[in-house]
Amino acid sequence: MAQKILLVEDDPCFGSVLKSYLELSDYEVVHCVNGAAGLEAFRKEKFDLCLLDVMMPEMDGFTLGKKIRELDVAVPFVYITAKSLKEDVKLGYEIGADDYIVKPFDSELLIFKIKAILSRSKHEEVEVKPKVIELGDYEFNTELRTITKDGQVIKLTPKESQLLEMLYYHRDGLLQRDKALNEIWGTSDYFTARSMDVYVTKLRKYFKDDPSIKIENVHGSGFRLVLGK
Repeated sequence: MAQKILLVEDDPCFGSVLKSYLELSDYEVVHCVNGAAGLEAFRKEKFDLCLLDVMMPEMDGFTLGKKIRELDVAVPFVYITAKSLKEDVKLGYEIGADDYIVKPFDSELLIFKIKAILSRSKHEEVEVKPKVIELGDYEFNTELRTITKDGQVIKLTPKESQLLEMLYYHRDGLLQRDKALNEIWGTSDYFTARSMDVYVTKLRKYFKDDPSIKIENVHGSGFRLVLGK
């Protein structure tokens, strides 16, 4: 069965051409021309990946990405947009995007990126095993992607869970920045590095009430998870 992609792009010409190109690459594509229609389609159908423009009528791509992430913490999505400012790229990754591609781009490269993202997503679904890790006063369930303390549950995104698990298995040592970027994001560049910094900040906030859990920067190298009273 063909994997299904939600394409939300308000430029009818570009959207039509991209839809046809994706279909030639054996993907099933649903094309919506504004953010509101894209959200409605996402609510009605199950998609393997979403491609979102940013500047759209009725609902912009950043708002749409947030709403998609609220409905599904696992589905990968990619921004394809002409907005290339670092602030926009950073916001896209903060929302939870798996990639941020600036127009114009090489269509063949887009297909390679889509295949890599879908392959990682499928691998996560197959390989994840039930286990619970004790982190100070918290329980980290790597299968459910949750951290729990005193009955309070925080649901993690796939990348947050992967990053926390990697930090745990490198605890008191060093999780090299490039290793985490390549294994979780599939590439190591400026934008993905900034995205990882955002995720590290989020993890620190989750554990801020437990002084026995620290995620330290190792300047120029990576991060280390330190556990102890």
